Amino acid sequence: MIRILVIHEYRLMCNIILAALEDESDLELIGFATTREEAIELIQHENVDVALISSRLPDQGALLLTHELSQLSPNTKVLILGITEARGHVIQYIEAGAKGYVLRDNSFDDLLVAIRTANQGLAIVSPHIAAAMMARLTNIAQTLDHSGTTSPESIGLTQRQLAVLELLAQNKSNQEIADELFLGIGTVKNHVHNILVKIGVNSRLEAANFYLRYQNRL
Repeated sequence: MIRILVIHEYRLMCNIILAALEDESDLELIGFATTREEAIELIQHENVDVALISSRLPDQGALLLTHELSQLSPNTKVLILGITEARGHVIQYIEAGAKGYVLRDNSFDDLLVAIRTANQGLAIVSPHIAAAMMARLTNIAQTLDHSGTTSPESIGLTQRQLAVLELLAQNKSNQEIADELFLGIGTVKNHVHNILVKIGVNSRLEAANFYLRYQNRL
C-alpha cells in the first residue's frame, strides 16, 4: 500500500483529491493538511510514502515544505501539484527534493501514474525539463568551481541583505524574516529577489546553500 498525504491550502480541494483517490486499492489515504505546520506535525507521527503538495501554499510554503520534508522524512516522496512546466518553476522544486510534479492541465490518470512512479523512487519529466536540468547541473558545477573565492560581501550584499540571507539559510519564511527584522513583507521580498540576482542563483535553496558553504569555510 502507498500511504498518501494531501497538503493543499483549501480544505475542499483536499477532500476532493482524497475522494478521487479512495477507490484505488493500492493507495491508503492518511489524511490532509492545509498548512506547512499541520503537514509537518502529521508526518512526524505518520509513515507517509507520498506527499501531494499544492504549489500555491502561501509564502512559498510548497518550496519550504519540500525542503523541510527532505530533511525530516527522507523516505517520503514529494509530488508538487498544479504547476506550469516553466523551467525555473519545476527545477526549484526538484532542487528542494521533489520527486515529480503534476501540471495544472494533467488528468487524474496522470496523477495516479505520478504517485506510483514516485513511490518506486522514479520520476517522469518531459524532454524540455530534462534538458533544463542538465543545463542547471552544469551551471551549479561552474558556480562551485568559483565559490572558493566568493563571499557575500564580495558580491555586494548590504548588511541588511546579509541578515536576510542568514535567516533564509535557516529556512525562515518571508513572514518570519519580516517579523524578526521588523520589516514589511514587501521589503523582505525585494531583498530576497536582489539577493538571488547578486548571487546569481534561481532559488532560495541555492542562496541558502551558498551562504552555508561560505560559513563552512570560515
